[in-house]
Amino acid sequence: MRAHTPAQEHTRARARQDAFWFVHRRKLFPPPLLPTYGARVNLETPLAEVDVMPAPRARQLERFGLPTVGALLLHFPRRYEDRTQFDHFPAETGDRAVCVCGVVKKTTLRRIRGGQRMFDVLIEEEDAGAFGGRLVCRWFNSHWVEKMIAQGHTLVVHGKPKVSAGNVVIAHPEFEIVEDDAEQSIHLKRIVPIHAATEGLTPRVLRRIVWDVLERLEDDAVAQLVPPSLDRMPRAWALRQMHFPKSWDDLAKARKHLVLEEFLAMQLAVSAKRAELKSERGEPHCGPGEIMRQLHASLPFPLTRAQQRAIVEIRDDLASTRPMNRLLHGDVGSGKTLVAMSAMLLCVESGFQAALMAPTQILAEQHFLNFRRLLEPLGIRVSLRTGARREDAADMPLFSPQSESADSDPHIFIGTHALLYEGAGISRMGLAVIDEQHKFGVMQRARLQGKSGEGAVPDVLVMTATPIPRTLTMTLYGDLDVSTLDEMPAGRGRIVTLVRPPEKLPDAVKFIRTQIEEGRQAYIVYPLVEESERLEAKAATAEFAKWSELLAPMKCALLHGRVPPEEKDAVMAAFRSGETKALIATTVIEVGVDVPNANIMLIENAEMFGLAQLHQLRGRIGRGAHKSYCALFTSDDDAESLEKLRILEKTGDGFEIAEADLRLRGPGDLLGTAQSGLAPLRLGDLFKDADLMKLARNHAFLIFERDPKLELPENAGCRTLLADNPRAILSQVS
Repeated sequence: MRAHTPAQEHTRARARQDAFWFVHRRKLFPPPLLPTYGARVNLETPLAEVDVMPAPRARQLERFGLPTVGALLLHFPRRYEDRTQFDHFPAETGDRAVCVCGVVKKTTLRRIRGGQRMFDVLIEEEDAGAFGGRLVCRWFNSHWVEKMIAQGHTLVVHGKPKVSAGNVVIAHPEFEIVEDDAEQSIHLKRIVPIHAATEGLTPRVLRRIVWDVLERLEDDAVAQLVPPSLDRMPRAWALRQMHFPKSWDDLAKARKHLVLEEFLAMQLAVSAKRAELKSERGEPHCGPGEIMRQLHASLPFPLTRAQQRAIVEIRDDLASTRPMNRLLHGDVGSGKTLVAMSAMLLCVESGFQAALMAPTQILAEQHFLNFRRLLEPLGIRVSLRTGARREDAADMPLFSPQSESADSDPHIFIGTHALLYEGAGISRMGLAVIDEQHKFGVMQRARLQGKSGEGAVPDVLVMTATPIPRTLTMTLYGDLDVSTLDEMPAGRGRIVTLVRPPEKLPDAVKFIRTQIEEGRQAYIVYPLVEESERLEAKAATAEFAKWSELLAPMKCALLHGRVPPEEKDAVMAAFRSGETKALIATTVIEVGVDVPNANIMLIENAEMFGLAQLHQLRGRIGRGAHKSYCALFTSDDDAESLEKLRILEKTGDGFEIAEADLRLRGPGDLLGTAQSGLAPLRLGDLFKDADLMKLARNHAFLIFERDPKLELPENAGCRTLLADNPRAILSQVS
């Protein structure tokens, strides 16, 4: 008998295992016992063709974005209520929502101030006895509720209780009227799904529709999308349990399967994008590194180990014929610009030009000054290109990588979007560095490709001073290689951060005056440029006169996004030189402003800023050897707002802050869906489900490594996932 190779034995063992599961999975995940009436449906069936679906209801569902059975079953419940055992009626204010069931004893409609209508519904616990609980449900200006609820109704109510005027009140609760009908098996005495609803489609109506559709679903027609090696649960069973779980344990198993499916779709798209990038034609853009070594030798400080590691990773990419697509991220002040400068010198030595593109003119000009100061002594010509300004270095003998004669073209360009357009002077683009979360779109990429001279794709390095949690680097930047700067240079000043109420402002003013008299400088930051009728927040322009008076005779200046470019230049030059002692500004100073002598920052209405943004702003101080102070002023006593600000009091670690920001705000709010391309997740949570994301990522990469075109039969589900998710969560950098 012929011996099999280890690979063949593995394949045969997998086939035997799959056959076993095909036979026995129905014993482990039995389909529900369903009635035999009604035409069977599959996921592609239009809801209009389901036999119990009235045409008006089908049209309503289609307007809601649910045209097919599959779309309806992917409209997962947003939460669940355990109606097998209701909560007892609360007796005090509570932080968590309760789900109670009671009988309406009285309804009261009153008109209050401003002509508003207040509708109170008093309910009592059934079977409560003499000590039974009482609860007031309260709505304002809700005519539709007034028409629905009457004395004697049984209500299921969900909301947060609060004691008001001696009564326990739930304001604007979610509710359902329990009717004595045959549907109680759907709506009561079970774990009940609560679906996101819309006008005319209440959670109760949607629940009934989903139930009817699931009764007619043909399980064998539901294709398995998650490979058995990841999870062997039948997809149809998971869909049923997500909507009508028999137990909390079954719900957890179903959710895990469907989150894996969602994450796998994302990671397959990321893997496909990486494979596409690897196939593009590039060329090496890496010189011998002599000028880079001269730069490092001229610095008054050594590079950190993290900087050295990142430079090695980038150098390997530049030496490759595969185009570099790399993200460089780290905390504020971790030395990203120096790493990028080193990479640009390697590119210049190979005979190409390099460009650094910044999102604002202030940041571009800051980089231009630093690059010119460090590189012109080494014979490197640096030029500035912004929409308002074009500046080239004075004529001088220059390093020429390809000949002994002087090179008349700039080697390094610093600028804004102006770099992408005609007249920028870039003809041999070898490396593009994009600073501060700016992402190239398709058209911008095409412009860069045209500047590379011969059609080869230039190398791309993206930098951000907002440390990105690992779960997001696997999704938003999943198609990129990642270099992380997780060390800070020695000699950085310590920053003391304090959260303060408005009444402490006079003390802060005295302290700022003392620091300025000792030779330091200060930033005073506001969320708005001008006062707004819609927002109760202070504005920089309105507060400028106040600070000028409070700090007189010391000079103050005003800076915000509407200041003309020429005036911005003058304001920043005066602040850098120390002539201006206090800068009253908006978030225009959030990135790039580097004044080591500034050691104080006061932020008004701090609760209006995101956690990562506050950390970015705070990074403008602590850049010198002086001890620095950041005061976060807020009048907001909301527990969540204060928790956010207290995090900044406790830590200066940008990675820890980024994780906290992701946990508090979620990825969509943190990054901005439109900005990031981050599609809303149906089920997955990038923070809580990080382990599942890692599992999906590893599996997707392995699949593409073994089967780059997804041609094997066992990858049919992956082909479907990829086809159904063409717009992946991608960085858009390449």
